[in-house]
Amino acid sequence: MPSPRFFYGYVVVASSFVVMAMSSGTNYTFSVFFEPLQQNFGWGRAVTAGAVSAFLIGQGLFSVASGRLTDRFGPRPVVTVAGLLFGAGLVLMSRVTSLWQMYIAYGVLAAAGHSAVFTPLSSTVVRWFHSRRGLMTGVMMAGTGVGTMIMPLLANWLIYRTDWRTSYLVLSVVLMTTFVFSAQFLRGEPSQMGLQPYGSGRPAVEVKSPAVSLHGIAFSGAIRTRQFWLLCAAFAGFGYTQQSVMAHVVIHSRDLGLAPASAAAIMAVVGGCNFAGRICFGGLADRFGAKRLLTVALIALSLSLFWLAFVRQHWQVYAFAVVFGFMYGGVVPQFSNRVAELFGLRAHGAILGVVVLCDAFGSGAGPVITGLGYDLLKSYTIPFAICGGVAAVSALLSSIVKPVSAEVS
Repeated sequence: MPSPRFFYGYVVVASSFVVMAMSSGTNYTFSVFFEPLQQNFGWGRAVTAGAVSAFLIGQGLFSVASGRLTDRFGPRPVVTVAGLLFGAGLVLMSRVTSLWQMYIAYGVLAAAGHSAVFTPLSSTVVRWFHSRRGLMTGVMMAGTGVGTMIMPLLANWLIYRTDWRTSYLVLSVVLMTTFVFSAQFLRGEPSQMGLQPYGSGRPAVEVKSPAVSLHGIAFSGAIRTRQFWLLCAAFAGFGYTQQSVMAHVVIHSRDLGLAPASAAAIMAVVGGCNFAGRICFGGLADRFGAKRLLTVALIALSLSLFWLAFVRQHWQVYAFAVVFGFMYGGVVPQFSNRVAELFGLRAHGAILGVVVLCDAFGSGAGPVITGLGYDLLKSYTIPFAICGGVAAVSALLSSIVKPVSAEVS
């Protein structure tokens, strides 16, 4: 069936891009707030980074529900509520006076809002595209790169001009307004508008199993396969390394002597290269498949982390940010693509939600363990080297995942 001249799926991708930019970019501003929070309350790095861990684990737990809700009700109401919850969490962050309050505001409310972004949007975009699925997933997720370029710099500017409490209030207003507006353009299925997925002309997934239809594998069948849990473990390792860096790289740069604005600019470099990585790897997935690209990106990510463990000069931190940002960007589109390749679209949201939950457990452990390592050793050398080893294990796990038809019978 020929595709129409203008396909509404591109509007879905554009709206998803904006939401991803605001949500992920705002999340990564915590690295800029890290030092002001420490100075204000006198907390150690492990307990301060614990707020990030609570946020990541919380959003992972909530992502299972958000995936199921998206399968049932579609992305528009889910993402709308997400924006309100995330914004409310930021408002409360501007008022915290104790550690437990920060953990509730950021680790529960903000996390609940963020949980209804990655999984619902990823699941929605893959439903709109058969052809160009990898590219469009990469474009949607490239919003994270743009948000990471903009939001930490904005937060740093606001903190410099006002204070960290006012900065959180401003960010909450910007985030809620953008979320709610953009969510109104989302549609869960092409059939809701009398359309078919872009490039549809053959089944999107061809696997042989009693639990498989033309639309893929049921949730109950997927979680009984070995490759499901291997995939979960690989992404959990990725989450550990990625979030350890995103929580600690700015304050590590400050330790190396970078000025606050220059340290915040590290996040902008990561964001810009992340954007490029998501577009590049997303498009290449259509040609080479998600498995090969995921393994390559994880290997390169591992090498960059071993490099970070031993950097001492300013230019070396920026060089790390280029490689890490590009490869981290290359990994993320493969979450949704790999789930679609292995299990189809029948229960894509629910399956992806559990994969994201496993990633969240790794993500939650990373910032705290890395911060504890610094508190004990007064150095990031060993904690970042451990991150490199974890990424290497993830690459190995990714490389041994076999097709569904080889294991499900």
